[in-house]
Amino acid sequence: MSAFSKLRNIARDPKEWVNSPSFNNNVQKWTGKSRNFIMNIVIAIILLGVCYIILSPIFGIVSRAFMNPADLANPMVFLVPVNFTLDHVRFAIQYMNFWNTLLITLAFALGLSALHVIICSLVGYGFARFKFPYSNALFALCIVTIVVPVHAYMVPLFVSFRWFLGTNLNLIDNPLSIVLLTATGVGLGSGLYIYIFRQFFRGLPKEIEEAALIDGAGPLRTYAQVMLPNAIPAMVTVLLFAFVWHYNDTFYTSMLIPRTNLMSTMMMSVGFTFSNREDINNPILIQMVVFGGVLLVITPILTIYLILQRFFVEGLERSGIVG
Repeated sequence: MSAFSKLRNIARDPKEWVNSPSFNNNVQKWTGKSRNFIMNIVIAIILLGVCYIILSPIFGIVSRAFMNPADLANPMVFLVPVNFTLDHVRFAIQYMNFWNTLLITLAFALGLSALHVIICSLVGYGFARFKFPYSNALFALCIVTIVVPVHAYMVPLFVSFRWFLGTNLNLIDNPLSIVLLTATGVGLGSGLYIYIFRQFFRGLPKEIEEAALIDGAGPLRTYAQVMLPNAIPAMVTVLLFAFVWHYNDTFYTSMLIPRTNLMSTMMMSVGFTFSNREDINNPILIQMVVFGGVLLVITPILTIYLILQRFFVEGLERSGIVG
């Protein structure tokens, strides 16, 4: 039937066309398309709003870090500086002793992160593959450490290291205190790292362990030579998490090693140092130098993340903590 004939039949008997299956199918099809179109618009608006909330402070920091103070009095300047300057970044580098601080912080964070990977992977492998009395209860306690804020037990933690093992041995202002926390699996974020490794190892087939057992490998050899080489995505994920948290940590460092020149502590004092040494009391100028310091602090983190992004995402997917 031609299109002209269909239109003529519709004009003669519109009720019959409305009740026809083809009309109902068209209505359902266009209703579904309209619903999907509206939902896509709503989702896009929500995502744009979330992106704006997250990214607008970063754009503001980058803009102020390179903006000349004269641009602040210019109502025509918004985000993009007209008089571009590197003075604020230069002051931040000078008063943070940036390069020396960066090397100390990288060595500190990488060392503790590597220790996290070793200890937490071993504990996670034990929870994933071995059954022993109260294993589920102990793992539940590891999960609890993720939920309970560290501020809830900061006083007992401080006392424990101030009078270590009930003696007069004082480990406050000693990096050994944080090393001991990490080495015993109760350091910064250790509960989450154990959970990641446990979930990852549970997803690996048991046949590879059985093959190693047939070849005469014991549990430790199987863990070191079979399981760890297959857990590279989880290791990279934990390494990135641990590195970023230790790199940015202000709680443990200010409580246990307050006089150590790490990036987080220097970042907190750069504005005060700049104000005193330059005899400047203008809060806007001080804020610009602080923003320059913030930009210097986040640059290494972003660089490392961009390099290891693929392994990081893969590790999150296989550990089951996506979203």
